[in-house]
Amino acid sequence: MVGAACGIQFLLGALLLQSFGLYIAVLSEEMGWSKTALAGAAALQSAESAINGPMLGWLMDRIGPQSLIRWGIVIFSVGFFVLSQVDSVAIFYVSAILMSIGTSFCGYFPLSVAIVHWFEKHRGRALSMMGMGLALGGLMVPVMAWSMQQWGWRVTAGVSGFVALVVGLPLARMIRSRPEVHGEYVDGVRPVEHASGAAVVHVPGQQDFSLREALRTQAFWLLAIGHGLALLVVTAVNVHAVTHMKEGLGYSVAAAGWVIMLMTFGQLVGVLMGAAIGDLFEKRKVAALCMLSHALGLLLLTYSTHMQGLIAFAIFHGFAWGLRGPFMLAIRADYFGRSSIGSIMGISAAIIAVGQMAGPMVAGVLADLTGDYRLGFTVLSILAALGSVCFMLAKKPLRPVLA
Repeated sequence: MVGAACGIQFLLGALLLQSFGLYIAVLSEEMGWSKTALAGAAALQSAESAINGPMLGWLMDRIGPQSLIRWGIVIFSVGFFVLSQVDSVAIFYVSAILMSIGTSFCGYFPLSVAIVHWFEKHRGRALSMMGMGLALGGLMVPVMAWSMQQWGWRVTAGVSGFVALVVGLPLARMIRSRPEVHGEYVDGVRPVEHASGAAVVHVPGQQDFSLREALRTQAFWLLAIGHGLALLVVTAVNVHAVTHMKEGLGYSVAAAGWVIMLMTFGQLVGVLMGAAIGDLFEKRKVAALCMLSHALGLLLLTYSTHMQGLIAFAIFHGFAWGLRGPFMLAIRADYFGRSSIGSIMGISAAIIAVGQMAGPMVAGVLADLTGDYRLGFTVLSILAALGSVCFMLAKKPLRPVLA
């Protein structure tokens, strides 16, 4: 399951999440659309996550992930086929919404929830290994850039949709619901039995919150806000970094693609680090340090005038993304248990989506107003640093004891 989830994440990262900025840069030049209009597509994707998040979480807790992930692959593919035929902003938005719905159904959220149900002792390691797929997908950015230069962005989009369908559906069949449904056990360990024969399924220290109980904790809101501020930076970089390097710094799309690939190497190192230490250190403190690394990386991207600065940006931002990303669901499962984790993540997704929407829009609007990305990226880096405070304050809650 971890391998299949890693493969699906690779597809999403290579074809869209890490490569979306290439489409933005090419469409901006070919169609003459404003950065605000193009960033609006990313905002619509995040708005879809905000609307569907609670429903998706509810479905995950009740019917399991497999059917949702299969449908997600199909919708994701259709989005690319529509993208290959884009001739107006409206059709571009339609393609973005379809791809967003697809990634919501088959992406990080449902895949992570599925993995969480199968692991507890090595949960952080399992989620980090799954996250390697997204990091490895970034290595394909130069290939995507080369494809656009050789055959055009329309052919690249159409082929991407075909590849997602042919490769994604077999991987989706390998995802399973809760282990007890299949006669298996969490971590592969059979529950200890008393002499009476009764199985002891309780794990010391485990506490399962209901959705209502989780919403009443300070930790839930601090984690959601911190996570949203992290994606404020991640989505802004994914949407605008290539355009900034091309228009603001004078690099070609291909050269910018290599910087994004280096960022992916940093992300991969972060993921591997998370797999090694994810279950050894307090995750909220690691996440807090990663937020500072996000902020520093974005400032380097903003104000660097030489390639050395862009390399430093790629390392700091990529490493922080790779290390922090898998922890976001792992820390919630550690805090609130497995029983209602789908619903808890669904409500969290609605809050996080505000950051996803705001990041690209703030950067795009301020770039149109000022002529470059400096002001927008600087504001986002300050907000990322504030996210570090949220994670530091998000201490593990105690489940209320009923009298």
